[in-house]
Amino acid sequence: MKTQVLYSNEFNQHNDINHPENANRLNVMIDEIKKTPFYKNLEFITPKILSKNILQGVHSNHMIENIKKLSLQGKSWIGFDTYVCNSSYDIARLAAGGLLKLTKNVSKGMANNGFGLIRPPGHHATKNNSMGFCLFNNAAIVANELAKQKNKVLIFDFDVHHGNGTQEIFYDRKDVMYQSIHLSPHYPGTGDISEIGIGKGEGYNINAPLKHGNGNNAFSKILNEIFLPIAKQFKPNLIIVSAGFDSHNKDPLGGFKLTTNFFGEMIQKYQNIQSKIVGTLEGGYNLDWIGKCIVSILGQMSKNQVNFDESVDEYEDVDEVIKNLKNKLGNYWNV
Repeated sequence: MKTQVLYSNEFNQHNDINHPENANRLNVMIDEIKKTPFYKNLEFITPKILSKNILQGVHSNHMIENIKKLSLQGKSWIGFDTYVCNSSYDIARLAAGGLLKLTKNVSKGMANNGFGLIRPPGHHATKNNSMGFCLFNNAAIVANELAKQKNKVLIFDFDVHHGNGTQEIFYDRKDVMYQSIHLSPHYPGTGDISEIGIGKGEGYNINAPLKHGNGNNAFSKILNEIFLPIAKQFKPNLIIVSAGFDSHNKDPLGGFKLTTNFFGEMIQKYQNIQSKIVGTLEGGYNLDWIGKCIVSILGQMSKNQVNFDESVDEYEDVDEVIKNLKNKLGNYWNV
């Protein structure tokens, strides 16, 4: 079996060249992947459009119909930051459907792991609203479908921005755990340590809001002391990684100091919990570096690790965050 990569040129039909979330993001990623010695060992698969019925399992009909209507009108905006063009409704469904196809392949053992090179991204999309460059919540749609089959799903989100949509969708559920490391204060303003879920979901929503300048060492402390021990106790049947490369130290919309190699290292850490891992593209806007970031992950997934020479100074202190997380989550997990 191989590492599968879900990709299609059709994703580039959703495009505004003047917006940071544009078609060039996937173009530079594909170009960088093709340069690797393991490129021919990857198995590329094509997406399948998602049915409206599956969309309605996560998003309101009003939200779905609004995106469809705006797409028919041509270039439109949702809020101040999220664009829709005349193909966006179908392309967003193609992205979610492609990620579902890939995840089912990994879940069924048809692939070891995989990554969805899809656009538009998803983790800011809530039940009722598209926002933050996101139309439909790809990771949430897939996790919801897997959970219907009695699977426990862990979503790990390392985008520099908190995935408020993913959190909201599963906030009262325990079959899908959400873990997020994100910059705070930062857009969208959610993701406090106190936001641990409600009802059956209490203790299954875990946020680590970190400071500007935190990097590899700070992330490692959070992962090793909080996230990974809880993930091991949760025992997920599959892990979805919301991969936001805007956590890289050179991202124009970021604030963290992660190095390129560390993205692959994070995958390795979670592989020790569950080998069935599927990544999905979220943020990341430095066109000189996002290709290298995806290569770091695919190299780890396919057992062809690639190292990039990069040195970054970071602010390492996260002791207070860890203390507060242990106090908040100690009643639910052994941390």
